Amino acid sequence: MSVVVVVGAQWGDEGKGKIVDLLTENAQVVVRWAGGANAGHTLVVDGKKYVTHLIPSGILRAGLTCVLGEGMVVDPAVLLEEIRTFRAHGFLAADEDLVIAERAHLTMPYHKEIDRLREEGPAGSSVKIGTTKRGIGPTYESKAARMGIRVGDLLRPHRFLELLARTLEEAGPTLERLGGVRPNAAQIADSYLAFGAELSPFIRDASRFVYDAIRAKKNVMFEGAQGVLLDVDHGTYPFVTSSSTTAGGACAACGIGPTSIDAVMGIAKAYATRVGAGPFPTELHDATGETLRKRGNEFGSTTGRPRRCGWLDLPALRLAIRLSGIGGLGLTKLDVLAGLPTVKLCTSYRVAGRTIDEMPLDADDLAGAEPVYEELPGWPEGEDVPPAAARFLERISVLAGIPIWATSVGPGRAQTVVARNPFDAA
Repeated sequence: MSVVVVVGAQWGDEGKGKIVDLLTENAQVVVRWAGGANAGHTLVVDGKKYVTHLIPSGILRAGLTCVLGEGMVVDPAVLLEEIRTFRAHGFLAADEDLVIAERAHLTMPYHKEIDRLREEGPAGSSVKIGTTKRGIGPTYESKAARMGIRVGDLLRPHRFLELLARTLEEAGPTLERLGGVRPNAAQIADSYLAFGAELSPFIRDASRFVYDAIRAKKNVMFEGAQGVLLDVDHGTYPFVTSSSTTAGGACAACGIGPTSIDAVMGIAKAYATRVGAGPFPTELHDATGETLRKRGNEFGSTTGRPRRCGWLDLPALRLAIRLSGIGGLGLTKLDVLAGLPTVKLCTSYRVAGRTIDEMPLDADDLAGAEPVYEELPGWPEGEDVPPAAARFLERISVLAGIPIWATSVGPGRAQTVVARNPFDAA
């Protein structure tokens, strides 16, 4: 039995879905613990492309249970669309293949509208985070204010209607202040209670389900959404997500003790990307950056937005490793760098005349950081891991201080070189 946590070690979009899909060959339960429909994991199996937003990436493995944990925020309309899509492809054959935490919070239509109005409002009216406008932040705000509505409330119509009326007393004036209109309570109630009826076979105590699986000595994988550098407490605040994206967040969100975790694997690209606003020291504004974007297909699977691209940032990666206790890396998209004459690694920053080896805590310090680069020879296209690429990987491992457990050289399942399976490392 092993319990493995897989986290994104950058700003999200690291290719976690592909690695999780690959490793779930060894798992019986895959759990997602935080975030909502702002996530987008792209999977390519047998030449077919699948995208998940809420359901864990283990969905493509038969005989495996996918769990949406208590720390998530769930848009039931998006979730039902995913369920129907995957069932049409022959997945989720049984209701027991999916567990939705009854204590996860619901993303409501007014959460999405508040999110949109804030992001699209006049300049200076609020901080423009560059969110996906999926209502994630406002949903977590309602949760923290103890004004949220949870998945289990859908199964108790009288309670749902009471909670909806109460939350609209708060949301209505907020929407009007932002230039929107008050939502129609009756329409929301009708649609959401219908969602609840359709989702009812999957709704249960997810924390106890996961606990029982661990006690039964099953292999359990916790799948992160977004990346460690977007953690609400430890990321590049305020340009972060609204939940805990570190490995420790899996324990807190799902009610699992930290002593249950056997191994933590971090996923990073061979370069770096970021979506939305926020400081990004190694960002490339030249032809090389555009080459990475095009070759890596760096466009958000949730929004379609082009991602900002830059060289791999070791100070940022070291911070992610420390915050999540990462024991080994999965490095993705090594193939995107093939054909470049040289490649670079940011090994440290210069900040206010000082050289530092880890990302600074303050966003202004990070915005003013000057990256210090190490340049290495490139390698030709056509080989999975030619000698120069192997030296590049070895240098990353040395600078990060941990081994590389897996290297992805293409989108397909077979295009991954696994040096060590985290279930074996646990």
